[in-house]
Amino acid sequence: MQTTITPLREPDLERSPQPPANVEAEQALLGAILINNAAHGRVAEFLLPEHFGNAVHGRIYAAISRLIERGQIANPVTLKNLFDQDGALQEIGGAQYLARLAESAVTIINAEHYGRTIHDLHLRRELITIGQDVVTDAFQHDLDDPAVEQIERAEQKLFELATAGEAEGGPQPFARALTSAITMAEAAFKRDGKTVGVATNFVDLDKKLGGLHPSDLIILAGRPSMGKTSLATNIAFGAAKAYRSTRGPDGRLIVEDGAVVGFFSLEMSAEQLATRILAEESGVSSDRIRRGEVRREDFDKFVAASHRLASVPLYIDDTPALSVAALRTRARRLKRQQGLGMIVIDYLQLMRPSAQSRAMENRVQEDSDITRGLKAIAKELEVPVIACSQLSRAVEQREDKRPQLADLRESGSIEQDSDVVMFIFREEYYLSRAEPTHRPEETPEKFNDRYERWKERCEASYGLADVIIAKQRHGPIGTVKLHFEAETTKFDNFIGAEQLPAEL
Repeated sequence: MQTTITPLREPDLERSPQPPANVEAEQALLGAILINNAAHGRVAEFLLPEHFGNAVHGRIYAAISRLIERGQIANPVTLKNLFDQDGALQEIGGAQYLARLAESAVTIINAEHYGRTIHDLHLRRELITIGQDVVTDAFQHDLDDPAVEQIERAEQKLFELATAGEAEGGPQPFARALTSAITMAEAAFKRDGKTVGVATNFVDLDKKLGGLHPSDLIILAGRPSMGKTSLATNIAFGAAKAYRSTRGPDGRLIVEDGAVVGFFSLEMSAEQLATRILAEESGVSSDRIRRGEVRREDFDKFVAASHRLASVPLYIDDTPALSVAALRTRARRLKRQQGLGMIVIDYLQLMRPSAQSRAMENRVQEDSDITRGLKAIAKELEVPVIACSQLSRAVEQREDKRPQLADLRESGSIEQDSDVVMFIFREEYYLSRAEPTHRPEETPEKFNDRYERWKERCEASYGLADVIIAKQRHGPIGTVKLHFEAETTKFDNFIGAEQLPAEL
């Protein structure tokens, strides 16, 4: 039996969709720059040679940019020698093509408009490429490249494309930076807590830190059961609850207080975190809520608390083993959609490094990659990032259990990359597990005396926590006392005897 092969149809080039480009706009812009090099300054900050749809036009633009950057004049005469030997340019008329470009010039006033048109068409071509890549990757059933990671990769490419060509970076005059600093000081003066950054809502801590500053990486470290998650949750919830914003004259959103918070919980589920916050707001023990030992009147408290919490801009992501790249993608999305103002991560050692650096030799290198990534996220999104961290067991081997910078687990880069390092320490935790026992050679009197001293220390440390600020780039170090209520896992401002009102 003879097999017949159906011949391929000739492609209809006129009907085939062509990548979007505007050759006339490119010619007009290049001509304007050749006539008046000042036009180059209007587009140089966002327009690159690869943005041109016609590759030859991109090469001409690159040559013009090189001459102008050297302080030389770029015109058809100075560029002639550069293009005499260019085969691609010879095909479209050689150096005479440059003279024709100059003749088709637009005015310098229109230069930026044409530059934006060229850049917009470049973005459209890139969108087409990303779409094609997404389709190709999705068709390839690769077990080492799951769909979730493909989505994260596509989102990252889209975010990078969305921010490409923004003329917001680069050097700025000192006067502008000075104006920004004064504006921040004015905003701090108007706030109740007098903080420049996002307030922690702990008075003494805010006095030491001045709030949590945008672009800062804050490490909150401690041994298990010290209350790292509780304190991080309290700060996150307090900032979200205090959130207030208004619209400026130009329509932009201005945050007056608090922040929209993204809480990335790698250890606890969203429901467990919600239970903690519900316990804090309602005053009902989280342990009782978890075991179902609640009374009828407790439900009235839950209803009242839920009404207060319903509008709080706190977003919880409880994806386990989240990578730095995935966190960056999700944080970018929150920033774009909700106006993210602060990130909390619980906790650092449960994160994975970026996909491109997974072949690490040890955990120290992984931690270094993670902390560098988190600091980069803080700077890119201009938000404070709080990352909880475990401490090494070296603390338990010492008689004095107070943490030190050397106790930061597995990596000195945590200390190096961070702007603030805080340790949480509750002496009550250690004392409650160190009840004295009678020694064989000890008299009853000595034992009783030792037991009494232990009881006094327990009573003095009951419900107290020390937040030790061991490093701060912007201000002093020191220790701040907080009150801790174990039943509701709630931290509160500590009121000492010297802060109580005097008796009449």
